[in-house]
Amino acid sequence: MKKTLIALAALAVTSVASAQSSVTLFGVVDATYAVGNGSIADRTRLHNSGLTSSRFGLRGKEDLGGGLFASFWLEAGMNNDDGSGQASNTNNQAGGATGGGGLTFNRRSTVSLESAWGELRLGRDYTPQFWNLVQYDPFGVVGVGNTLTFTNAITATTTARSSNGIGYILPSNLGGFFGEFQYHMGENLSNAGATADDGDGYGGRIGYAAGPFSVALALSRTDYAAGQVRQNNLGGAYNLGFAKLMAQISKDSAGAADGSGWLVGGQVPVGAGEFRLAVSQYKVEVGATEPRARKLSLGYVHNLSKRTALYATFARVSNSGGATTALNASVTGANQSSTGYDFGLRHSF
Repeated sequence: MKKTLIALAALAVTSVASAQSSVTLFGVVDATYAVGNGSIADRTRLHNSGLTSSRFGLRGKEDLGGGLFASFWLEAGMNNDDGSGQASNTNNQAGGATGGGGLTFNRRSTVSLESAWGELRLGRDYTPQFWNLVQYDPFGVVGVGNTLTFTNAITATTTARSSNGIGYILPSNLGGFFGEFQYHMGENLSNAGATADDGDGYGGRIGYAAGPFSVALALSRTDYAAGQVRQNNLGGAYNLGFAKLMAQISKDSAGAADGSGWLVGGQVPVGAGEFRLAVSQYKVEVGATEPRARKLSLGYVHNLSKRTALYATFARVSNSGGATTALNASVTGANQSSTGYDFGLRHSF
């Protein structure tokens, strides 16, 4: 009898071990003293997310056995300067904006199945075309120095994330090749007429990385009654050891408007810190007008530890063709310049 009980106990322990699971609490708290100067009005704020986007999240993974895993990821953006949460969007349309004030899992809210064949991911997630803007921008599209190919992009709602998505991520054992594909839905009624397909779309990204070199191409489309929105970009990077060089180009469209942009820049590690620099441009063509903005960005990050850093960033944007791009929530007139500064502290957990 005792032997039987021991055997059953051993079997139970083995069953539990084969289905191991884990849950991780993580986040970033990033506060920045942000200054913006424009020709019409200046602004000074204690803001957030000058180096890394402030966030709070939970993620977990369970081993189902046989090389199959289930996982979830819930990540909420937060404004730690005033304690409020960030807004989300329910249907990839202007009318779907929701939340703000309270905590919403606007950054990512997904459940997945993973195996040697890749990952099936369901929910609100980053769009494939967004990753080129992030990974090939020395500032990671965060703070006053981030690239104009993101901040000035005319693709609006699905520029960075989409809701109601079905995604597939390629496995990591493809000899340096990587990629992902995503389909997202606006979830409108089929009898909604011209707006029935609003918010429906898809995107894909394919790339190659080997040693110090990486390159990736992304294409996307989202449908609206006012006209299709397309966001396409190409990015690359090369690590020289003493510096990492980055570049990207983008071609976007939204109805009758076309947008195009580029960035060149790099990151230079120095001791416990890193210098970052970039020049980016974005131009919009709408009929006979071509508003254009060009930005120079310089920054330094000093790592106090693996999780804590001090940083400073300077950026200056010049406008032409009637453009009015201003930095750090200041206001500038058409064809005038704007200057911005970030001084901050970032801690991750």
